[in-house]
Amino acid sequence: MRRKWPVLTAAIPLAFGWALVAAHPAAASVRDGFPGPGGQVQPGGLVSQLSQPGQPGDTLPGAPTGIVTPQASSSQSATSGSQDTSVSSSNWAGYAATGASGSLTSVSASWTQPTANCVAGSQYGAFWVGLDGYASKTVEQIGTEADCTGPNPQTPKYYAWYEVYPGAGVNFTNPVSPGDKFTGTVTSQGNGTFQLVLKDTTQNWTQTINATEAGADLSSAEAVVEAPSSTNGSGSSSVLPLTDFGSVGFTGVTVNGKSMDTLNPVQITMPDTSVGDMASDGSFSVNYTGTGFAQWFGV
Repeated sequence: MRRKWPVLTAAIPLAFGWALVAAHPAAASVRDGFPGPGGQVQPGGLVSQLSQPGQPGDTLPGAPTGIVTPQASSSQSATSGSQDTSVSSSNWAGYAATGASGSLTSVSASWTQPTANCVAGSQYGAFWVGLDGYASKTVEQIGTEADCTGPNPQTPKYYAWYEVYPGAGVNFTNPVSPGDKFTGTVTSQGNGTFQLVLKDTTQNWTQTINATEAGADLSSAEAVVEAPSSTNGSGSSSVLPLTDFGSVGFTGVTVNGKSMDTLNPVQITMPDTSVGDMASDGSFSVNYTGTGFAQWFGV
């Protein structure tokens, strides 16, 4: 869930029955490239609009118009044998475990930073692990980014960030390169306090953040690829073009110390992506299936 601020101020997490709202990931660093005034880009945040069968989706002021519609998955996991529920979203692709309020208190996952395949125009992609945001107003997340910005030809930019939405996101200054091995962990320590940890085992650095999030629901846990959203000065919001990241694999995804696969997670898909079945050890992959930035303009 990362928000991009071009005047970008968007977020990207999921809230079942909630509007997807923009969240602000990493430190507000000025970016160029995407149409619109300003140029602060940040990943992460809440979803814009979500709906369930028989229940109209709520719409938050200035939120994107994406709708998440739950439906039975047509495929069954060959590795775990479990039947996952599948939903579609305008900005998330991955898996979310859901439960009663207060029941999901930790999540962890590993992934390899993918390479951004840049084309004309600007694109953005966030890869993160976090708690909440699927059916609640808060999100506690940490992850990495692969953006394509700057004068043509676009230049890949890689960085890491965390966000405790609705607070602003913060970018880390540590180096991030394609092929880096990451492990992210978000843990509730009780009384509205959280510890967010991101380790780059390739470049040998770790960031540990202790944060406070009043009113966190602790009802979902996610491992997600996100297409950040942006908002302009008028308050309107839209999902940004997704970076062609090729493929990214999440491994060892655990919730409350157990494989996420044991919790009958929801499979989430978004445009220009495909999501593989989750294995019994909590591993899965997300693939980019789009044709690049040109499709957004019908060329």
